Amino acid sequence: MYASDEMTIIDTHGSDRPPTPRDIEVRLLRPEDIDGLMALEEVKWTQEQSGSREGLIQRIEENPQLNAGAFSVTTGEVLTSLFTKPITAEKALTALSWAECADADSPSPRPSASRSLFGISLSSIDGDAVTAIFQFFLPHVRALGYHEVYLGSPLPGLHAWKRANPEVPVGDYVYAKRNGLPLDPQLRYYHGKGFQSIIACKEDYFPHERSLDYAAVIRGDIDDLILALPRAADPVHP
Repeated sequence: MYASDEMTIIDTHGSDRPPTPRDIEVRLLRPEDIDGLMALEEVKWTQEQSGSREGLIQRIEENPQLNAGAFSVTTGEVLTSLFTKPITAEKALTALSWAECADADSPSPRPSASRSLFGISLSSIDGDAVTAIFQFFLPHVRALGYHEVYLGSPLPGLHAWKRANPEVPVGDYVYAKRNGLPLDPQLRYYHGKGFQSIIACKEDYFPHERSLDYAAVIRGDIDDLILALPRAADPVHP
């Protein structure tokens, strides 16, 4: 996205034949994975949205324990990449944009520092690989001492809703519920994945046409995210 990287939008439209969990290797990313990562970026994002080669390597080197990839065992292709970074709850709440969170200095590693993560990006061409990467990554970061994840979520239902409700504040849509669930389809998806809290509505958070460039900042306890994972066979680990 612009000067740095892509937005945090889950898109798992798959390849011709999704691999079974035993066909997928999940591990932490390494700088030498960059060619495969860039190939995935080119498939999933526009040139404006995609991360740069240098930017992705920098993410990996700055936080080597906080970025993961799911790979085809057969071909070595990168099926899914996940990038996160440490953040304070205050920064996640007060930042004006996705880029401000993605580019923020990491909190001090002192024991009293916040143990929160910001989800920078998830890119995928395969739904099974998304499941596999979270089955690996969430217990991993919990063991490191992290206890919550913040995301900037697009609001793909906002454009149509705003046409029908031009005078109503966007915040009313963001916090609206139907049958106990968020009105927006992306927020409903995240709710089902364990992100139970909507903590802010942000204008001009990242470019996204159907969201009118708005976003909701959402929060999930890692324990809740783990509980929401589908039960499946374990992926292959190195």
